[in-house]
Amino acid sequence: MNQPKVLVIIGDASETVDTLYPYYRLIEAGFQPVVAAPEKRRYQMVLHEVKPGWTITKEWEGYSIEAEVAFKDIQPEDYAGIFFSGGRAPEYIREDEALLRLTRWFWENKRPMASVCHGVEIPARAGIVKGLRMATVAKCKFDLEVCGGIYVNEPCVIDRHMVSGRTYHDHGHYVGPWIKMLETARDKQSAAAAPLKQPEPAHA
Repeated sequence: MNQPKVLVIIGDASETVDTLYPYYRLIEAGFQPVVAAPEKRRYQMVLHEVKPGWTITKEWEGYSIEAEVAFKDIQPEDYAGIFFSGGRAPEYIREDEALLRLTRWFWENKRPMASVCHGVEIPARAGIVKGLRMATVAKCKFDLEVCGGIYVNEPCVIDRHMVSGRTYHDHGHYVGPWIKMLETARDKQSAAAAPLKQPEPAHA
């Protein structure tokens, strides 16, 4: 059976837990996660934590991950949904024009979308958040609001086909509802593609 493909958007310094938790949950739910980045190559992820006595995040190197496709080579209609991982990567990949076009396509075509932490910087930069309620890490509240979005300090926020969480601490709250949204869309598509059952012939 063909598994619907879902984009996982990353770059160098994407947060490790932000990326791998939804990646493996997608596989568990019968989807094929496809890691996408500015170029098709291996990327270095990081770990983020606010250490005792610190007022800002400290960063360590985490696992690395292979990007299977570059943003510019993606045909968005081939994908069931999109996920914007957190970490520092969104600060620079949000200027990639191919990624911004993809983001607008998924929004306009109502495909299930999800974002965590700094991932909000991508839909904000793409200009799709006006009037949209979203969760994000508190230090990205300005990025969301300056682009017309509405900051919500909750572990899971669902507004239309966008699902969002604040940080990796919220993965257990928002990833499940997003996957359920993907499953609903998949089931509808399967039902629409199923051949009509022919009526049984009448017996004399």
